[in-house]
Amino acid sequence: MTPDRGVLLVTGASSGIGLATAVTAAGAGFRTVATVREPGRADALRTAADRAGVAVDVRRLDVTDADSVTTCLDEVRGAYGRLDAVVNNAGVSNSDPTLEMSTTAALRANLEVNFFGVVAVSRAAMPLLRAARGRLVTIGSVHGVVGQPFNEAYCAAKFAVEGFMESLAPVAAAHGVRVSVVVPGFVPDTAFGVFPDIDRSTLLAASGPYAGTFADYLDRLGAQGWDAAGQPAREVAEVVVRTLLAERPAFRVPTNAWSAAHLDHKLADRDGSTVQRLAHSWIGHPHLPA
Repeated sequence: MTPDRGVLLVTGASSGIGLATAVTAAGAGFRTVATVREPGRADALRTAADRAGVAVDVRRLDVTDADSVTTCLDEVRGAYGRLDAVVNNAGVSNSDPTLEMSTTAALRANLEVNFFGVVAVSRAAMPLLRAARGRLVTIGSVHGVVGQPFNEAYCAAKFAVEGFMESLAPVAAAHGVRVSVVVPGFVPDTAFGVFPDIDRSTLLAASGPYAGTFADYLDRLGAQGWDAAGQPAREVAEVVVRTLLAERPAFRVPTNAWSAAHLDHKLADRDGSTVQRLAHSWIGHPHLPA
C-alpha cells in the first residue's frame, strides 16, 4: 500500500518538469494539487496521470495574479485542511536575445513569473507549511549560479531565486520548514529545452550589432553536444521527489553530473551546507536542525 505523504502543491504542472513532478509525486503517495495557469491546457497532465494510474487534483493558479494565488491556497486549505509541501516550478524563458535589444517591460515580465511568482506562492503557503513542518522546494537552474550569455533576464530571475531562498532557508528551518532549490541543467522535453532547435535566422535578425557574437555562441553550443548535458523531465522529477522525502535535504540539489559540474565551476559549497551552517549561527541555531 502506498503511504500517505501528505498534500503537495506543484505550480506550472501543465508540461515539462511540473507535469512530471506532479505525476511522480502522486505515485510516491502525495495527494498532489497540480496547478496550471490555463485549465484548458491540462489535457497532457491528465493523460499522463491516467497512464501512471494516479490521481492529481488539477486547479488553476496564475503565479503573477495575487487573487489567483490567494484563491488557490484557500481552496487547498478548504479541501484538505493542510499543506505539507510546495514545489515552485512555474517559469518562462527569455524572449529577447540581449540587453540592448530588449526592453524594461520584457525584463519585468520575466521577473514577475520567475521570481515574484515564486515569492508570492511561497508567502501564501508558508503558514500552512509551518503548521505541517513541511517542505518548500523551488526549481532553480544552473543559470541561477552561472550566468549564461544572451539570457540576462532569465539568469537575473534565477539568481534572485537562489539568493531569496538561501536567505529564507535558515529562518524557515528554525520554524520547521525545510527549503531546497533543485538545480536542473538542460531538459530537452520542456519549453526551455527547444533552444537547439530555435529559428536561428529570426533570433540573429533581432540581435542587431550582436548578431556575430550570437552566431558564435550558437555555434559553440551546438558543437558541445546536448546529449551528454540533457536529461528527461522525469529524471528531474525523481530528484524533486527524493528531496521532498529526504530526512535532511540539502539546500541546493543538482539533478545530474552535468549540472553538478557547472555548479562546481562557481561554488566550492555545492550543496549549500557551509553557507547554511553560517546563516544558522546568525540566528542562534549553530547546527542544521534535525
